[in-house]
Amino acid sequence: MAIKSYEMLAEQYLLSDHMVPYTSMLFGILACKLVYHVNHLLSAAYFKGYSGLSRMKRIEWNNRAISTLHAIFITAMSLYLVFWSNLYSDYSDNQRIPIVTFQSSLLSTFVLGVSVGYFLSDLGMIIWFYPALGGLEYVIHHLLSITSVAYAMLTGEGQLYTYMVLISETTTPGINLRWYLDTAGMKRTKTYMINGVVIFIAWLVARILLFMFLFYHLYLHYEQVKQMHAVGQFLAFGVPPMLAVMNLMWFGKILRGLKKTLAKRQ
Repeated sequence: MAIKSYEMLAEQYLLSDHMVPYTSMLFGILACKLVYHVNHLLSAAYFKGYSGLSRMKRIEWNNRAISTLHAIFITAMSLYLVFWSNLYSDYSDNQRIPIVTFQSSLLSTFVLGVSVGYFLSDLGMIIWFYPALGGLEYVIHHLLSITSVAYAMLTGEGQLYTYMVLISETTTPGINLRWYLDTAGMKRTKTYMINGVVIFIAWLVARILLFMFLFYHLYLHYEQVKQMHAVGQFLAFGVPPMLAVMNLMWFGKILRGLKKTLAKRQ
């Protein structure tokens, strides 16, 4: 009886349509906390150099584990929802053309909620330890991300474009691995050089070329985007260009860093 009562409670409240955004955000926040502490325990047990790191380095070490797992999760789900599922397809089974800017599902909303939970947690840590975990550009990036993802989650509008932008998180594991290699004293290894090349390619594809495709898709579906609320239109037309500019700035830094690394190898 007790188990059935808990199941009914979950179905009626925690997993009901109107509660999914808040349940998923809470899940994302709690998952971040769990990953932080589990990574701390595993690193202390299996990585000899972990205990020798400064307190701030250990905090960043664990923080990057959270962002890596989130990136893997959100990239996989974004690729599935955008390119493999029929959720945002221009064509439906009854041959009617759906408005892709209003397409959503419980799964797509839940995934966005988990991502909002992550961005809130990470932003909290960035502000708390500012500027050790990231400067002003990271704060701006996270605020833009939280606003866009939360809006798409709560309204169901523009989820397709939100997921297109979130695919760019595919570059995060490589960036974090580079930091881990540097911290572990492996900056002059072949692995570090290969990592730099992979980051360059991944960034070019996921944060430059993919954004071009996003802008082209916005152009093709301009009339549909115009049917969104004014706030949704502003986020759809305003946030991607701002993120694109930041991506180009960071891409320039990555290119300069790769050139230096290759020059040293020669």
